[in-house]
Amino acid sequence: MPPVPNTNPAVIRNFCIIAHIDHGKSTLADRMLQLTGVVEGRQMRAQYLDRMDIERERGITIKSQAVRLPWRDHVLNLIDTPGHVDFSYEVSRSLEACEGALLLVDAAQGIEAQTLANLYLALEADLHIIPVLNKIDLPAAQPDKYAEELAGIIGCDPSDVLRVSGKTGEGVVELLDNIVETVPAPVGDPDGPARALIFDSIYDTYRGVVTYVRVIDGQLSRREKSLMMSTGSAHETLEVGVISPEPKPVENLSVGEVGYLITGVKDVRQARVGDTVTGASNRAPKALGGYEHPKPMVFSGLYPVDGDDYPELRDALDKLRLNDAALVYEPETSVALGFGFRCGFLGLLHMEIVRERLEREFDLSLISTAPNVVYRVVMENGEEHRVTNPSEYPEGKIGMVYEPIVKATILSPSDHIGAIMELCQGRRGVLHGMDYLSEDRVEIRYTLPLAEIIFDFFDQLKSRTRGYASLDYEPSGEQESDLVKVDILLQGESVDAFSQIVHKDKSREYGLMMTAKLKELIPRQQFEVPIQAAIGARIIARENIRAIRKDVLAKCYGGDISRKRKLLEKQKEGKKRMKTIGRVDVPQEAFVAALSTGSGTEKGKK
Repeated sequence: MPPVPNTNPAVIRNFCIIAHIDHGKSTLADRMLQLTGVVEGRQMRAQYLDRMDIERERGITIKSQAVRLPWRDHVLNLIDTPGHVDFSYEVSRSLEACEGALLLVDAAQGIEAQTLANLYLALEADLHIIPVLNKIDLPAAQPDKYAEELAGIIGCDPSDVLRVSGKTGEGVVELLDNIVETVPAPVGDPDGPARALIFDSIYDTYRGVVTYVRVIDGQLSRREKSLMMSTGSAHETLEVGVISPEPKPVENLSVGEVGYLITGVKDVRQARVGDTVTGASNRAPKALGGYEHPKPMVFSGLYPVDGDDYPELRDALDKLRLNDAALVYEPETSVALGFGFRCGFLGLLHMEIVRERLEREFDLSLISTAPNVVYRVVMENGEEHRVTNPSEYPEGKIGMVYEPIVKATILSPSDHIGAIMELCQGRRGVLHGMDYLSEDRVEIRYTLPLAEIIFDFFDQLKSRTRGYASLDYEPSGEQESDLVKVDILLQGESVDAFSQIVHKDKSREYGLMMTAKLKELIPRQQFEVPIQAAIGARIIARENIRAIRKDVLAKCYGGDISRKRKLLEKQKEGKKRMKTIGRVDVPQEAFVAALSTGSGTEKGKK
């Protein structure tokens, strides 16, 4: 069905689907695409709106996707959102473009931590919430129990909770009808100057930047120039259109419509997410309120394995940032690894996905350094330093060190309270409260240092609760801590890539772990190599890599022992001389293996 230009705002319904990861958002969106007829049966595939290979392989949504659906003389604009805690910034942007939200809960698992986090985001954005239980076809489903739990949190009647199955399509028609009846129509001034909010953008190799917009006032037409209000740059509008679910050009986009805009801009910095688009000739006096910019929580260095790929890595990061507005980066150099970038991420899964996308989409081979958080160091003389990289840790007399902390919410069956509390106490956590959502489900609130949860906290939580616990966290300021910088020395020289800032109580443990790891990874040299871990001038751990010895006695068959001793003394002198001028060769593989986060990545689903 071809989209109608200048759709009356009264028949438009803009809504998104929010849920915890793996509760069936993408499957429900698939059924909606089929029922409304925008995707024919032969074109249909599972997770239709998940366009990236990584999304399909992992079964998670990383990018929000917008699609226009015709239904009973109405136009529905659906935005499918991610469910993982690291991608909540994508969710917050989608909510700004909608008037309603489907709060989706798995009828076999019930409410999880991220469900609550997304619900609070939707309530802050003042959206109409439609509670929906999905997967009612599963044998383990308990729709009555979880409908009561959901009704108690939202404050509605259990009978108002809709029940659907994204897999079989049961209840989806009633859900679409409910959206038409209950979600408010968009409001705006159709005759005023055009104002549209950019909520996403992608880079197309042939067409340049494609900007996704939600029109608030007026209309955007392909016949007039458009103006980006934050940068003040005007561009010829080459095409406007809607996504249904493939791009379809239209003459113009009017109040309430969600669509795309192509201006032929190749410079990725010209189309910023959260910016307002208006007409160049009849510009709006005031821009729309954009988004609160996300603060990176985890920093890691990304370096090309081949130093010649540095310009390609810079271009790749520029293009990826357009598609992922939460990514921040700046150039940095390392004595050991050469030129690269210090990148800021929202979490560990975000970091893993960015690295994987850079390697796949731009054909790069990368080394990433161990992730760390941002510290604030105050010297005794009052001078302040912001440390995102252990190599920036200041020398001299340090007064106080502050580290970021997060408020963590853990939802779990009540049988596992002891195991969860033991884990959190071991990670320097402070308990703030505990609430029972139902007889057997409990919500536990902790304050934890961010540095303690970015490695293997989530894996440990899952293994201790047999996979039943779910975690959500948000930044909560900073606290003073007893932190030290541990340096790794090879042959007495510090290797910046292996340095790490850790809590004083865990410094020796880190030193022993790294020295033992490097002893296995660095090949033996012609001379003995000491590997030491040090805090300042104090050595806290040491391992030795034994020297390769040439058999200088091979030619001595019999004869006096003094002859053999003379040869060994001569060899010892040569080794001593070599040791003073010798430089340790550390292979690339040793850096990759030592810096890989190992068990720390969040491959599971929160």
